[in-house]
Amino acid sequence: MIRTATSEDLPLVRELWDAFCVEQPDLPWRDDDGAEELADIERTLVDGGVLLADDDGIVVVKLDGARRGILDFLYVRPDARRKGLARELVKSAATEAHRRGAEMLELDVLESNAVARTVYERLGFTTVERILATAVDKLSHVDAGGPTFGFVHVQTDDIDAVSHNVEKVLPRLGRSGPSDVSGPDNGWVRVRNDTTDADPAKLHALAKELSYTSGGVTLALGVEDGAVVRYNLFDRGSSVDEYASVPEYRGALPPGDVIALGANPTVVARLTGADPHRVREIARTAESPADLPPAQELYEEIATLMGVKA
Repeated sequence: MIRTATSEDLPLVRELWDAFCVEQPDLPWRDDDGAEELADIERTLVDGGVLLADDDGIVVVKLDGARRGILDFLYVRPDARRKGLARELVKSAATEAHRRGAEMLELDVLESNAVARTVYERLGFTTVERILATAVDKLSHVDAGGPTFGFVHVQTDDIDAVSHNVEKVLPRLGRSGPSDVSGPDNGWVRVRNDTTDADPAKLHALAKELSYTSGGVTLALGVEDGAVVRYNLFDRGSSVDEYASVPEYRGALPPGDVIALGANPTVVARLTGADPHRVREIARTAESPADLPPAQELYEEIATLMGVKA
């Protein structure tokens, strides 16, 4: 049964708060403000905004302004989970917020807390604001004025077919100026255009389209901001490997996405003939461009590794 906490429940409230802090510690670069947050919860208890589910769970709700309710804290003991208790606590918090005049209910949740995010999304919460973070020393190495460029390499000797397909695809990408289609060199035809030079997303789109129309392998390889080397390998129109030398260059990513942006030596070897051991040595990733060779040098090494013209 869910009930409104009273001053007699303070020991239980503190116990549940401490258990939450052990299970979900705050981000390591933030100062410890647990005592202040607990004091705020205790003040909310006096106003009737702390609800308890027997001894197993707690939710704290308060108002911020006339129409915005805040779900400030939700915790269910591990042995009481998977029984719908979190859902019932949130619904009770919503009822209390509505009673006080709130029209919307907001909450904060750590990106890393996938279980809690899933619960909230199933209850109808959607993302309306995101907090992004990155290390200051990473930003100190960002060279926003560096060059952005790239080439699409098509694994074929038929330059005429590639030229024909380029002329069909580029208008849809908002082409700018003539295209340079050259080769074949070592079994690859190389394509560049001002449009795809300036926009890596369009470079990758062109590579995907040319892989589909040629029914074979294409490689989009380039440099972004003079700092990051990126490639995409496509086979018959499907993306089969993606690499970024600094995966979190443009902001924090989930750990799985960071791993996915590392080179796959087996796939690279199968599609390009590159030595997989050399792929591991050269196509490395790092947290900062400063931890890798200069982007132009790394770009040329990867091009040579895959047998394409830099």
